[in-house]
Amino acid sequence: MTCASCANRIERKLNKLDGVQASVNYATEAATVRFDPELVDTDRLLATVAAAGYSAALPAPPVEDETEAVADDPEAALRQRLLVSAALALPVLVLSMVPALQFDNWQWLALTLASPVAVWGAWPFHRAAVVNARHGASTMDTLVSIGISAAYLWSLWALFLGDAGMTGMRMTFDLVPERGAGTHEVYLEVASAVTVFLLAGRYAEARAKRRSGSALAALLELGARDAAVLRDGVEVRVPINRLAVGDRFVVRPGEKVATDGVVVSGTSAVDLSMLTGESVPVEVAEGDRVTGATVNVGGRLVVEATRVGDATTLAQLGRLVTQAQSGKAQVQRLADRVSAVFVPVVLVIALLTLAGWLLTTGDVTAAFTAAVAVLVIACPCALGLATPTALLVGTGRGAQLGVLIKGPEVLESTRRVDTVLLDKTGTVTTGQMSLVQVAGHPDTLRLAAAVEAGSEHPIARAVVAAAGTPLAPVEGFSSQPGMGVSGRVDGLDLVIGCRGELPPLPAELAAVVEAAEAAGRTAVQVAWDGEVRGVLVVSDTVKPSSAAAIGRLRALGLSPVLVTGDNAGAAAAVARAV
Repeated sequence: MTCASCANRIERKLNKLDGVQASVNYATEAATVRFDPELVDTDRLLATVAAAGYSAALPAPPVEDETEAVADDPEAALRQRLLVSAALALPVLVLSMVPALQFDNWQWLALTLASPVAVWGAWPFHRAAVVNARHGASTMDTLVSIGISAAYLWSLWALFLGDAGMTGMRMTFDLVPERGAGTHEVYLEVASAVTVFLLAGRYAEARAKRRSGSALAALLELGARDAAVLRDGVEVRVPINRLAVGDRFVVRPGEKVATDGVVVSGTSAVDLSMLTGESVPVEVAEGDRVTGATVNVGGRLVVEATRVGDATTLAQLGRLVTQAQSGKAQVQRLADRVSAVFVPVVLVIALLTLAGWLLTTGDVTAAFTAAVAVLVIACPCALGLATPTALLVGTGRGAQLGVLIKGPEVLESTRRVDTVLLDKTGTVTTGQMSLVQVAGHPDTLRLAAAVEAGSEHPIARAVVAAAGTPLAPVEGFSSQPGMGVSGRVDGLDLVIGCRGELPPLPAELAAVVEAAEAAGRTAVQVAWDGEVRGVLVVSDTVKPSSAAAIGRLRALGLSPVLVTGDNAGAAAAVARAV
């Protein structure tokens, strides 16, 4: 497809079939087709597209070999065509528009430079126009091809059969066509410049498509490439596409979960930030569900696969982005309806313009110039290109920023939004734990940091970062996910955790814990010698930019609302801070 009219033609052809509902998106070069298998099959759908003068193929599985995936790069070919055409067209344009630079027989040099541009550079437009003409149709490429060909052929006629080829010919630049000037004027700069401008538009459009496609590819790249599957008790690394439902695979600390599944052995903490935006890991144990592409940040897990391939959560996210880019908003459907009649109307107007000028002035040059102008100014036809390209880029950029837009109609309706829901953790806050209070024994932080250095938990990292100084050596370090850590430091047996097996709290430390929990913070108790001797309070901190961002939302007339799974105290504390 080369323009919106192409998409309209294919869509009309498919929708004429019984039991078929089709939507063809020019920007994504994809068709979404719902059909009744009892009335039509995929072979007939493909044949219908071929009968309209286009080629189509059923969706193919992802390409494993990345070199094969990038072998066909239409953007590179288009860029080469654009650069060569621009280099040849620039001197033609300058010579034609600046009489002072014209020399004897300059017009023949202009013809030599312009011919490759008008023929080879504009070949994509000519080819599409011919293909559509064979099927009795016209598209925006028809306008482009006719406009370029008319200007080029007129120039050939003037050079070889008129006076424009004579030595010493000069062509002045006039805003209004000079009466009777047709035999000694050429329009090579029109053929060259229009070709370059339209190729530049096509290249910009191709770049927009590639960037949006890259956003989707980056989303899918979040998944693991292989998995350590247990076969008869032995770990075997297999590609992710060979996983089957029921396979059991090992996930070590720092590795991505290969696919959606259920934990059958081990306890750990899993980073769900790619899915929920929450950067604080969630504790998981036997029987808990885990999602593919999330990261294991704690202990060793054995997971049984429950969904693989296209059924995984990550694949569903990719489909949401694809559906958003392939769908059509109401404004796009309106643009498509207008584009469907646009080309024939422009051709009729160009013919009427030519006839009108000939009847009123009898001046062939003026009539030709006006008719070609009608064709040329209609060539880019932003009407059919701007809407789908804007939706494509908008949904693609949203995916890059972690915003999944369910469909183009949702993007279109954002102008009516009056309330914005903001998740607290990782959106309004940094999602990174930091130490905000130390209570109890003076050595609480020093001793606790020495033990926590052996843990990868975000709370442990916050405690170690706050200690800063060289840490004491630890003996007998042990970690119990969901419970805490323990170890021996300076001859003292320390136990660090939130609750559980720890001794009762002294009254003064109990008050600290209650106050911290009321504010939505996490209180870590530190015990040794059979008593809880200190409390470390850690908390997520508000982003420095959150207050300004929320202020800008209010300035736009939007009402921001904070959403959190924490308690009311935590929500209120963050709300006051912004």
